[in-house]
Amino acid sequence: MDSSSQLLNAATAANSSFYLSQWRSQVIMGVESSLLAQQSSLLRTVLACILSFLAATMSSAAGVGGGSLYVPILNIVAGLSLKTSVAFSTFMVTGGTLSNVLYTLLARGPGLIDYDVAVVSQPCLLLGVSVGVVCNIMFPEWLITVLFAAFLSLATFKTYGTGLKRWPAESAATARGVLEGASTREGAEEALLIGQKEGADHGYHWVDLAVLFSVWLCFFVIHLFIGGEGAKGAFDIKPCGVAYWLITVAQIPVAVAFTACIVHQKGISQTRKSQVVELATSMKSRLDALPVYAFPVAALLTGVMGGLFGIGGGLLLNPVLLHIGVPPKTASATTMFMVLFCASMSMVQFIILGVDGILGALVYALTCFVASIVGLVVIEGAIRKSGRVSLIVLIVAAILALSAIVIACSGGVHVWAQYTSGQYMGFKLPC
Repeated sequence: MDSSSQLLNAATAANSSFYLSQWRSQVIMGVESSLLAQQSSLLRTVLACILSFLAATMSSAAGVGGGSLYVPILNIVAGLSLKTSVAFSTFMVTGGTLSNVLYTLLARGPGLIDYDVAVVSQPCLLLGVSVGVVCNIMFPEWLITVLFAAFLSLATFKTYGTGLKRWPAESAATARGVLEGASTREGAEEALLIGQKEGADHGYHWVDLAVLFSVWLCFFVIHLFIGGEGAKGAFDIKPCGVAYWLITVAQIPVAVAFTACIVHQKGISQTRKSQVVELATSMKSRLDALPVYAFPVAALLTGVMGGLFGIGGGLLLNPVLLHIGVPPKTASATTMFMVLFCASMSMVQFIILGVDGILGALVYALTCFVASIVGLVVIEGAIRKSGRVSLIVLIVAAILALSAIVIACSGGVHVWAQYTSGQYMGFKLPC
């Protein structure tokens, strides 16, 4: 073999060795990069679960769904897309409210849930959410952010003021050493407010549950056709076509019909009830003085704001019930009971449509399920020890303030990005 052939073979071997070394280095770097990415993703997921646990604990104690806190945690900390974060938050709200309702029914007593308020308000609440979603599409983001910040600020001050009004009365009761009697009277007020009496027929609540499930099923079928809450429809209906709008508008007569029948039936049943317990309180008188349509209208406005701002109704409904005069424990339990129906409807819709990452969503939901029970146990212990039911009201005010800061900041960032990129920032058509 001549020298030129030897040199060629040596060069070929050297090149092969060089390329093999480069390939090995790239493979090793790729594996290391993949491991680092997996470790980073796992770390972000664990941190998101911890923050979600804390958020669910506070939300459950306050009697709100917590969706306004879950979405930023999933989007910013866990690194999920906004659409996926919204889908996952419905699982988390459902898990938290489910454990809250189960704990209330099994441990705290079913008397805390005001079934009359829930049944009368639920159809209009679901209708309001649909109207609010349409408004959310039409309104510019800067206007939504300003309205949301203004409303939450007002609700924070109102709720905080309600808590401060209750604080002196509780302090006076503590000083007189009559906490037990005060607690008994408050329990009697709550029992009377929900129309219960000794020996009441608890089977009547099964009728309320059947009505609520019927309302849930009806609106679920409608949303399954047209979509909603970040999910598209399950059937091939052209968005904003004739069929789409006919089905959408059909929600109005459905909600009105359900509400009218429920109000009529409740009125008949109330006239047939004998008042075994006589308890004259200013709170009871205030609720009795309200017109029959007060709760449906309040629920409708709450649903509109919830759909407009893109959050669950619990954060808005609880302050409304507190402002009307419903006792804190009853307002908290009733709100969570109603939110369970709203959140579960969206969750089932996402499951049917096959949202990606359902296993991860269930992990977050389980976290909120456990955290919700922890929050209830902690707040119940604090109330028993201090004798201050106003703690619930003050926690609601804290959640409102925190949500206002988080949503206003994230909304401000999005609005500034739209402004700097020259995007259109005016009103839009619904289609």
